[in-house]
Amino acid sequence: MDYKVQEHLKPTRLQGISEAQIDDHWNLYAAYVVQTNALKKELEELRAEGKGGTPNYADRRRRFGFEFNGMVLHEYYFANLKHNVPETTAADFIAAVEKSFGSFDAWKEDFMATGKSRGIGWAICAMDPVTGDLNNHFVQLHEDGNIAGFNPVLVMDCWEHAYMVDHKAGGRPDYINAFFGNVAWDVVNRRFRDAQSKHASIRNI
Repeated sequence: MDYKVQEHLKPTRLQGISEAQIDDHWNLYAAYVVQTNALKKELEELRAEGKGGTPNYADRRRRFGFEFNGMVLHEYYFANLKHNVPETTAADFIAAVEKSFGSFDAWKEDFMATGKSRGIGWAICAMDPVTGDLNNHFVQLHEDGNIAGFNPVLVMDCWEHAYMVDHKAGGRPDYINAFFGNVAWDVVNRRFRDAQSKHASIRNI
């Protein structure tokens, strides 16, 4: 199967994140989809040729992880962006972070601090489906640092390409503030409920 660019996920009319910024960022996401499909095909061809143990195959396989998770995380990210969705639509999620962090504000402060970590990467609030615990993680290079088996609930891109059109290289704090004005809290709550039910959360709806 080939993966497709999920056009319906492209957010519009955000507050503090411009259309130009989204367009620029969206093109990068689309490129991850193209590269994922190309590498998937290349790996299949190399295996068919009996070259699965070659250095070239190993290099392509490593690159496949980067491109594939770049596609996946961008779909989570764009799907959890929408302006004017009230926090009250995430009542179950909020109750859970209050249990894990003491208060919603304490969780939010920690998530924002996670996003401000020096370096490129992602801030991800994920749920441990075994214990139900919610915690925040800084993930670098798409495939490096994701917690195995955890369910992403809220995903924030912290690479410079997510905010440089609007806020320049040093503008990550302003971008993070803008991000929180555009969280689709209903989507966050649905992902949390899916994780609670031990169901895979569909990232592209």
